[in-house]
Amino acid sequence: MKNKAWVSLVTSMVIFGTIGIFRKYIPFPSSLIAFSRGIIGFVFLLFFLWITRKPFSAKKIGKRILPLCISGAIMGFNWILLFEAYNFTSIATATLCYYMAPIFVIIVSPFLFGEKLGMKKILCAFGAVAGMIFVSGITKEGFGSFSETKGILLGLGAAVLYASVVVMNKKTPDVPSFEKTVVQLGSSAAVIFPYILLTEDLFSLELTAKTVLLLLIVGIVHTGIAYVLYFGSIGKLSAQTTAIFSYVDPVSAIIFSAVFLNEKLSFSETVGAVLVLGCAILSETEIGTNKKRV
Repeated sequence: MKNKAWVSLVTSMVIFGTIGIFRKYIPFPSSLIAFSRGIIGFVFLLFFLWITRKPFSAKKIGKRILPLCISGAIMGFNWILLFEAYNFTSIATATLCYYMAPIFVIIVSPFLFGEKLGMKKILCAFGAVAGMIFVSGITKEGFGSFSETKGILLGLGAAVLYASVVVMNKKTPDVPSFEKTVVQLGSSAAVIFPYILLTEDLFSLELTAKTVLLLLIVGIVHTGIAYVLYFGSIGKLSAQTTAIFSYVDPVSAIIFSAVFLNEKLSFSETVGAVLVLGCAILSETEIGTNKKRV
């Protein structure tokens, strides 16, 4: 069961990691793409329910509707803060700040979930962060003006909200992942939509067949399918394991960018990618023990 959850988590992270390639060819503001992810993913999952006649546990949702809607709204605000961070600082800096979220989860997991925070987990967490520093390139860019500081704070705010979604999903293990994802995507889209109306001129955007196709892929594959895998796995794994393996997302994004967009990895980025993935694998490896399978 745990191995299946592990595979689902890694698969979802790899899917998330490919979204940058599609984002590169969508000529829309990031906020509109985020809204499209939420609404298309939401509609797709409802359509999937209707086609497959998959049972839908409305009763379980009813008992947890408030925390599910709140976590979905937090997901929407998380996207908005991250997009705003991109406006004030570099993508590298914003990404590094955003992926402090798993560290926040590791810190609170002993208090909220009663999980033991061993020395190996601590070292792996710090090793993964060190790898992300190399991968992001922040060692070359450094910190600067007030605008830069504002972007960093927005990125860290997004990280706190992302960590909150992970924690809240761990607190609702009785709700099936499919139903959970439907409610949360709908809630996130509902939160992002007013933000778009206030910040974007929708009538000036040109909608082409290529853009529609890319948005559908982002909404169905990168959102609907990926979130089902993700939320379905974190309920079966420790919060610390989920936190460590979340780093597969940004590392895979850089690798795919190098392969498909010819954005070559530097030596330091390669070292960072190896360090992140190595720490992720090491965090799941039992050293000096023999475990029996039953």
